[in-house]
Amino acid sequence: MKRKQLKTLVSVGLAVPGAFMLYDFAAGTTLAMDLLEPTGVLSVRLMILAMLAGPLVEAFGTNRFFAAWLMLRRNLGVAAFGYALLHLLFYAVDMTPPGMLDEMGLPGIWTGWLALALLIPPAAISFDSAVRALGRRWKTVQRLVYLALAVAFTHWLLLAWDWLPAALHIAPLAIAWLLRFRQRQAIVRHRSLS
Repeated sequence: MKRKQLKTLVSVGLAVPGAFMLYDFAAGTTLAMDLLEPTGVLSVRLMILAMLAGPLVEAFGTNRFFAAWLMLRRNLGVAAFGYALLHLLFYAVDMTPPGMLDEMGLPGIWTGWLALALLIPPAAISFDSAVRALGRRWKTVQRLVYLALAVAFTHWLLLAWDWLPAALHIAPLAIAWLLRFRQRQAIVRHRSLS
C-alpha cells in the first residue's frame, strides 16, 4: 500500500468513532453530556499515540512498524485536535452561552480551553507545504502539543478528581521518555569514555 493511501485510510479510520458519536447524538440516542468524556479521553489518547513513536524509535531503533507509526504521527495529532473540537461542540450543546461564561473562571474549564488553544497552531500547520515553508520552525510549533497534553491532563484531573485513569493513560509516554533519557545518557557516557 502506498504512503498516501495508508495515511488516507488511517485518517478515515480515526474519524469513524466521531462519526458514530455524531450519529448517536443526532438520532437522540445519546446526550451531549454523555459524549464529553469519550471525546476528551480519545483526544488525549491520540495525542499520546502521536507523541509516543519518537521516543520509542530513539530508544529501540527503527523498524517497519515504528517507521509507519512515525509517518502517521500527523494524522494522529490532527485527529486529536478534531476530537478536542468535538469535545468542545458537545460541551457547547450541553451548556447555554451564559452557563459557559459563568464556568470560564473554573480551573477545570479554562484548562480545557487552554489545551484546545495550544493545539490550534500545530493542527493548522500539519500539512506538507507548511513543513517545507517553515523548515526547522515547524518542529518548534509542533512542540506546543507537549504543553497541550500537560494542560489537557490537568483539565482531566480537575474535572474527574480521579488520578488513576489519567495516570494509566500517561504512563506509556512517561516510560518512553524515561527510556529515551536513559538512551541519551548512555550515548553521552560512551562519548565521554571514547
